[in-house]
Amino acid sequence: MEALVATLILTTGLLTMAELVRVATATNIVAKNGTLATILAEQKMEQLRALAWEFDAAGVPVSDAGLQASPASLQQNTPGFVEHVDGGGQIVGRAAQPPPAAVYTRRWSIEPMPSSTGPAVLIQVLVTNVRNRGRADQGAVSRLPGEARLVTLKMRKPR
Repeated sequence: MEALVATLILTTGLLTMAELVRVATATNIVAKNGTLATILAEQKMEQLRALAWEFDAAGVPVSDAGLQASPASLQQNTPGFVEHVDGGGQIVGRAAQPPPAAVYTRRWSIEPMPSSTGPAVLIQVLVTNVRNRGRADQGAVSRLPGEARLVTLKMRKPR
């Protein structure tokens, strides 16, 4: 009888530990994907912030200065404002549809903003796993688990 109780206690403990290992592994995978998405978003944000954004004397953006205002939001893949990236961070496509090698989709938008201190642009970057985002792409949710979204405001330095 004692051996049966001891076996039952040992089995219960081992099953509990196995479940904890499964949960820890799943949590680590989600954290790894979120971290990689954040790194990819930071890389693109730094590239965009390094580009020139110039204005004429009336405060109108000069379109050939480097940064271009985006025609659409982050809710869709817009050629010229989307990159598809593999699991190692290499760009594998820039079309609206992701290629088979794509793991992440990186979208960005650039929006001119009126400002009391001078012209500015709002830069947003969204990195998501290649998947159907459902209602998130209709604006119901700003970011899903495992995704990264960065927003910054770039202003022209006063002279």
